[in-house]
Amino acid sequence: MIPGLMTHPTHRPPDWAAIDTVLLDLDGTLLDLAFDNHVWLGRIPALYAEANGLSIVEAQAALAPMFRAWAGRLEWYSIEFWSRELALDIGQVHREEASRIAWLPGARGFLEALRDRGKRRVLMTNAHPSILELKHRHTGVLDWLDAAYTSHGFGAPKEDPRFWQAAFAAEGYDPARTLFVDDSAAVLHAALRSGLRWVYGVRRPDSSAVPHRHAEFESIDGVADLL
Repeated sequence: MIPGLMTHPTHRPPDWAAIDTVLLDLDGTLLDLAFDNHVWLGRIPALYAEANGLSIVEAQAALAPMFRAWAGRLEWYSIEFWSRELALDIGQVHREEASRIAWLPGARGFLEALRDRGKRRVLMTNAHPSILELKHRHTGVLDWLDAAYTSHGFGAPKEDPRFWQAAFAAEGYDPARTLFVDDSAAVLHAALRSGLRWVYGVRRPDSSAVPHRHAEFESIDGVADLL
């Protein structure tokens, strides 16, 4: 059996009659994380190497501890922060690669089905507002949602309990009747700690990569599996 392609156990399906609100991650849940991985793991190390007279391997070695130091903090998701830190125009890098922005399979159909069932569809994303705007221009993703919130708007990332306090204050959802989907284990843990009843992890956030496991959570290949 090929590692990473094993048969996954069937997830526990949600009881849609007991759900009013669906909170959704953006990258790796609705949109293909392949774009972001290409930018952050490919283009940015290459540009950093060129700007600093390094090989790609040397650039990756220099960037890795910087990325680890800020992971899970609001700065990690800030285009302005990384533009200053790396002396690169990170927003421009995203714009240059924007043709790679794409939906994940089944995501639009899932959102359409939620609309038809009368469920409230709410985006909860760590994406920087300028990157969210860029992705909307290429996909129209916000047109498929009833509301959208960013960690920058709340002043805390989804890994932080303050995000969920702000999310509840903004939406007033019933945690017992709310479903949340994300591809990040740290974010899924934070969502569970906030009291959300239905929490699912995405195994295939990047269409170009080997799927990963969410052993601690109910997991799905993609959001269409929830229908």
